[in-house]
Amino acid sequence: MTGTAIISALAVWGTGWFINARLAASTAAKTRAVQLLVPAIFGLTLLIMWELLVRLLEISPVILPAPTAIASRFGQELPTLWVDFEQTIIKGAMTGYVIGAFAAFVVAIIADRSDFLTRGILPVGGFMAALPIVGTAPIFVKWLGSDWESKAAVVAVMVFFPILVNTVAGLRDTTAMQRDLMRTYGAGYWPTLFKLRLPAAMPFIFNGLKIATTLALIGAIVAEFFGSPTVGMGFRISTSVGQLALDMVWAEIVVAAVAGSAFYGAVAWIEGRVTFWHPSQRK
Repeated sequence: MTGTAIISALAVWGTGWFINARLAASTAAKTRAVQLLVPAIFGLTLLIMWELLVRLLEISPVILPAPTAIASRFGQELPTLWVDFEQTIIKGAMTGYVIGAFAAFVVAIIADRSDFLTRGILPVGGFMAALPIVGTAPIFVKWLGSDWESKAAVVAVMVFFPILVNTVAGLRDTTAMQRDLMRTYGAGYWPTLFKLRLPAAMPFIFNGLKIATTLALIGAIVAEFFGSPTVGMGFRISTSVGQLALDMVWAEIVVAAVAGSAFYGAVAWIEGRVTFWHPSQRK
């Protein structure tokens, strides 16, 4: 049975590889349809291999459920998954992300006006970034309660430092000649900030915002392991593991992966519209 499973998996892999190789070598390789089709075929190939190996090797669903079992559980638990998504992603992760990003931006502007503050704030920010979430999450739960507010606080702390560092670096990215030209025109600090330095810093700022998207989801989910109401993705994952319902755990993982990809894609899409002039956005 093991040999049959391996041969079947290799056959599926070879078929997917052949199809993708032909598509990549075709005259339509650079079209939007093919660029979307190639990763779709690759993902489908992995799912079919996963299904075959689980079925043919008779792997227990407690160890690794098949994709069809996960899909079935996903369909059955849609209302529960939506409530968990709303609690963890919308309330916890998104609220904390907005608060942390806004705080980092304000602190970066303040620090930009003083070298003393820059030298003082950045090490403190680095210290905050190094704090382990397993240590800070229980503290915020004690301070703010077990609902989404404590999760938002954890997320705000996690996303604060990467956005702060990138914003400060971006504000200092303009050349001396550009700043001298603004002074020649009689522009003070604020006109120079809004007309020269902030636009130039946008690629750096969006780099920090994109890094923070994944940190926000991780922070919100992990923080729920240390206390939450009977709802939320972290709560559902921890209780489902205890109940040996691994298909529910994987369903929550799918929701988190889709939400994280969509969140990152949305920030990247906004970046493309705001920094269309930057060489990284030129096609």
